[in-house]
Order: sequence, then structure tokens, then C-alpha cells
Amino acid sequence: QVRLVESGGGLVQTGDSLTLSCAASGRTFMSSTLGWFRQAPGKEREFVAGINFRSTSYADSVKGRFTISRDNDKNTGYLQMNTLKPEDTAVYYCAAAWKIGAPKILEYDYWGQGTQVTVSS
Repeated sequence: QVRLVESGGGLVQTGDSLTLSCAASGRTFMSSTLGWFRQAPGKEREFVAGINFRSTSYADSVKGRFTISRDNDKNTGYLQMNTLKPEDTAVYYCAAAWKIGAPKILEYDYWGQGTQVTVSS
């Protein structure tokens, strides 16, 4: 089993930066795909960023502002968010998939409980 725990969310102002962390248990976790998703009130959960052994990918809305990374030794994934905007306000979830190729949202096997990010204007 893999357990994911997000941290680092909070209340910030427009233009601020924030880094989210996703601590994972499981010896083989870093062999999988790590993804970040977010869900705003009344909205569907949407893809934000993903990383596997070969590539990273980003939603157009965050490209150039957010950076996804992972530290294999620490079994931790990260999402560095810069130049935050009010529209970035959402609950952010990390997720892991055993499928190394770009997985669909339903193909993610494990999900964290989420961390709230609020960007005030």
C-alpha cells in the first residue's frame, strides 16, 4: 500500500509563492507516476502537473508558473507554485499511479486527503 500526505497549503496573496509537499510511504512509490490535481468549489477536479521517470507535464493554466519535482531519497513529491493567482484557489491533491505512461485520472491508484490553497486578491 502507498499512503500520501500533502502539506504546505495556506492563505497567500496574489503574486506569492507556495510549495506543496507530498510525503509517500512505500518502497516502490518513486517508480510510479506522481500527479497533482486541484478542485475548486463547484468545479471538477482538474489535472495540474505530473511527473514520471521520463517527463513532466503541466496544465496550460499553470505552465511556466508551477514546477513539479520529486526526491526519491526522501520519498517526497513537490509542487512549487509561483506567481499565484486567485484562480489557483483550490484544494490540491497529490496522487500516485503505478502506470508509468501518462495515466488518466481514473488510473491513479492512491490519493492524499488534500491541502487547501487560498490566494486572495
